[in-house]
Amino acid sequence: MAASSERSKCLVTLQKLVRLRAADDSGYCGCVSCGIVQYWNSGMQGGHFISKGKGGTNQWALDERNVNPQCSGCNGYGMRYGNAETNYACFMIDKYGRDLVDQMRLQNNVVKLSEIELKDMNKRWKIEIKKHLERIGAK
Repeated sequence: MAASSERSKCLVTLQKLVRLRAADDSGYCGCVSCGIVQYWNSGMQGGHFISKGKGGTNQWALDERNVNPQCSGCNGYGMRYGNAETNYACFMIDKYGRDLVDQMRLQNNVVKLSEIELKDMNKRWKIEIKKHLERIGAK
């Protein structure tokens, strides 16, 4: 299987993981941009602070710090035309510090991970997803 296919699988898995990881024990998580609270898989997405780039190849695309729960409105329209990007930046600074946010904005290179690296990441994240699904009582 091509690395690009594995990368696509990783992107989907990571976006699922960040929503589940952020969810409370009832399965609800909040949008990091607007604060709306919804069920982890109903209207919530895994939004990238730094856009994942074409094919998800930028160095931050699969970095867990770069992906956080966002409602569909903020992740789409809000990041391009609204204030979601500013609010997301404030969240990132509060959680990770200004140094990382500045580094992410300035250093955004294309990175090619091997198929083995991608499969290992996906496997590790799926194990964590399973634990969170059990925690919230979902399948």
